[in-house]
Amino acid sequence: MLRLPLRLARANIQRQLFVRSYAKDVKFGPEVRALMLQGVDVLADAVAVTMGPKGRNVIIEQSWGSPKITKDGVTVAKSIELKDKFQNIGAKLVQDVANNTNEEAGDGTTTATVLARAIAKEGFEKISKGANPVEIRRGVMLAVDNVKDHLKAMSRPVSTPEEIAQVATISANGDQDVGNLISEAMKRVGRDGVITVKDGKTLSDELEVIEGMKFDRGYISPYFINSSKGAKVEFQDALILLSEKKISSVQSIIPALELANSQRKPLVIIAEDIDGEALSTLVVNRLKIGLQVAAVKAPGFGDNRKSTLTDMAIASGGIVFGDDANLVKLEDVQLNDLGNVGEVVITKDDTLLLKGKGKKEDISRRVEQIKDQINETTSEYEKARRKILVDVLNKLRIKL
Repeated sequence: MLRLPLRLARANIQRQLFVRSYAKDVKFGPEVRALMLQGVDVLADAVAVTMGPKGRNVIIEQSWGSPKITKDGVTVAKSIELKDKFQNIGAKLVQDVANNTNEEAGDGTTTATVLARAIAKEGFEKISKGANPVEIRRGVMLAVDNVKDHLKAMSRPVSTPEEIAQVATISANGDQDVGNLISEAMKRVGRDGVITVKDGKTLSDELEVIEGMKFDRGYISPYFINSSKGAKVEFQDALILLSEKKISSVQSIIPALELANSQRKPLVIIAEDIDGEALSTLVVNRLKIGLQVAAVKAPGFGDNRKSTLTDMAIASGGIVFGDDANLVKLEDVQLNDLGNVGEVVITKDDTLLLKGKGKKEDISRRVEQIKDQINETTSEYEKARRKILVDVLNKLRIKL
């Protein structure tokens, strides 16, 4: 194989760590609790005005550009930084509540912030009167379990397109057109589909269906981030290297990097793990020469991981290195061994592969194969897992 020159900087860098010490302002008792509660109140007051469909907008000053106008509770919470250190500690505690709620549920951050303020206020008051903090926490957790049971009993599943449109309209601040568009998107991709929103360049909202797949593994190192619009990696027309084994030696991936460089395309490496010299060399070259590369751990374990990698290979038109059925070594990689996708988005938690260049007949054959396995197996777990694999191959992404 003809190898084009590729400059790879070795990661033999001596690090010198300088630690600067600062004096600590230490406070105890009611004084510090009062300051922390003030910080909680400041943040909660700013976020609470956005609550519900009739909530008000908040204008946020930005370090550059025009002020930001938003009604999103977690966005307001993230923007607050208080001068007083102890007040800021209280604000940060509630920020964590909003962030965790946003990551777990995707909504309800304002409600969570208001509840957190109420719990903190009542808890601090009881502690100041001599109550045991451990018992207070136990009581709060008992109340949480009770409330969850009542909410579950009161809830009603949303199933019809009309109900989905109603919920989406409320979330869109009463915009019925957006609500109907989201309902149509869910109808097209199903409940397990992936729906994302992007800023468009036209005057009207558009609905676009794109074939793709998503799995719950993000970038191995944040140094791979290349987007100015958030902590994520974004590539267009990228090559995919899939390996069932761990990659530690940089020599094993140099041929793939040379191929990607010769094609002027980014390279995404998905393997059991990438560490040692291989990872450090990728990071150094990403930082020093702007190498367009990212590394992601393969999702799942054992046979589950093997099946998922096979799905990725079929969807992207590549092969899985390290597979018993494939005798090609990583060092002997050819261009047609690499998968190809039109778009890649990698965050710290998820990876999205879109517009795979795999052959339609191979994808259809794989789907039918997994469906046959679902019918043959007697294990409910295996049935559920293989249904997910079918969904991964058929998964769609919506762009609004």
